Amino acid sequence: MHLNPYGEYAVLLAASLANDWPADRRGIDDRTREFGMTMAFPEAPDDHAATRAVLDRWLGVVDAASENERAARLNALMATATAYPRLTDHDGEGWHLHYRDDDQAMPRVLLAVIGVGTALHLTTRGMSRLGRCEAAWASGGRCDRVVVDVTRNGRQRYCSVRCANRDAVRRHRARH
Repeated sequence: MHLNPYGEYAVLLAASLANDWPADRRGIDDRTREFGMTMAFPEAPDDHAATRAVLDRWLGVVDAASENERAARLNALMATATAYPRLTDHDGEGWHLHYRDDDQAMPRVLLAVIGVGTALHLTTRGMSRLGRCEAAWASGGRCDRVVVDVTRNGRQRYCSVRCANRDAVRRHRARH
């Protein structure tokens, strides 16, 4: 048996959904598969809207002003998941843990997986390694994309090389 920690991949899935919200339920399902979730979800008419609500609650964790507030918001999110670990063997993956019942709806599964994954990411990598892109635009606005810092040195501040370069140019011009 291997332990599927749902850490990095789950929090990266959440950031991907937040940064590029799919137009429909199929888009969410496709994205979960891109990030390694292989089991099918039973379909419900409100899956798209309910998953968006889960993501909006998770963004409250991302935007928390302090570590204590981040922990409180994440604990509250996980408390509503009412998920428990269970052994499963599907799709030739071997025995591993899931935080879901077999026929649980997509939003409920993502609530549990993203909550646990975020908790594992923050406790193993550091409470500050989740936030918003620090790029400021020349127009005075800011990039609002989510940044999940998975770097070895813990210094990822931008959502992309493009934002990092844009911000470096802006700072350079401001100095001269």
